[in-house]
Amino acid sequence: MLIIRPIQTDDLDDLYELTGAAGNGLTTLPQDRDILQQKIRKARDTFEGRCPPDAGLYLFVLEDLEQNRCVGVSGIQARVGLDEVFYNYRLSITVHDSRELDVHVRTPTLYLTNDMTDATEIGSLLLAEDYRGGGNGLLLARSRFLFLGEFRQHFSDKIFAELRGISDDQGVSPLWEALGRRFFDMSFTEADRLSGLGNKSFIAELMPRFPIYLSLLPDSASEVIGQVHRDTRPALKMLQAEGFNFNGLVDIFDGGPLLEAFLHNIRSIRQSTLRRVVQDDSVSMDHGDNPVMVSNGSFSDFRVAIVPACGDSHLRLPKAVMDALQITEDDEVRVTPLKEVGL
Repeated sequence: MLIIRPIQTDDLDDLYELTGAAGNGLTTLPQDRDILQQKIRKARDTFEGRCPPDAGLYLFVLEDLEQNRCVGVSGIQARVGLDEVFYNYRLSITVHDSRELDVHVRTPTLYLTNDMTDATEIGSLLLAEDYRGGGNGLLLARSRFLFLGEFRQHFSDKIFAELRGISDDQGVSPLWEALGRRFFDMSFTEADRLSGLGNKSFIAELMPRFPIYLSLLPDSASEVIGQVHRDTRPALKMLQAEGFNFNGLVDIFDGGPLLEAFLHNIRSIRQSTLRRVVQDDSVSMDHGDNPVMVSNGSFSDFRVAIVPACGDSHLRLPKAVMDALQITEDDEVRVTPLKEVGL
């Protein structure tokens, strides 16, 4: 059985192994034991109340209970831009008009902004390759929405995800080569790594503050702005199904898009219902065609699992599943469809 739960201190080895397979795509969780340990410590401080919940870091793992192994990780940053300035480019239009010459020119332009300051970010999503499929990725990604819905008082009304932009197998970004490298004496991978670790002061010191006209960039760079990496397309599709939309902001390094949604409009939250639990050891855990996610509603030990859909007003579960979710009979749990209806 697979279960979502908060990360624990002794998950460090499994997390280190997971990040080793991430390549250049997960800069918020680099394969560095000291940094990962710091991230885990911050998450534990958040879950255990030593850090204000509206300024905390929430990391969840997907655990294979039979293997006693963490096979995935996902995260929520309660607020961005509080300790370090959060930068993006806003894709806009600059209009130049001359009535005398009868010329009207619309030029796509990038403006450096801090528009997402104080918004809630979802990210740090990584799943072991041998566990992909069977709804495991959806569980890992969408379980965060149940947490947001349950404890919405700690989060912004605006939720966003910054998606990985276009880069090649060597980690070279066309946008970085055409723009960023002209102001930073470092590779795209190194700049992205430093930014992901929160070391953003170099951006303010070196990034140009004036607008960037896309017509001055080579086509190889301008064409990737707002586009996602091929490995990120499933995440894009999932977020769109949840109600997230491109908000006109892109990553300053690779041009990847930011998708946002208001918390109350997220599908998994809108469609969630509260049900009472009834113990029934005769219930089969065959998920069927329309499985649901069920969460226990605990802040410090939040747990989510996939179970079969139930047609009545109660949720019938065998004791083993109830134990894994750390719930008892007659507890109230939150239930929502794992997949969008019709997919």
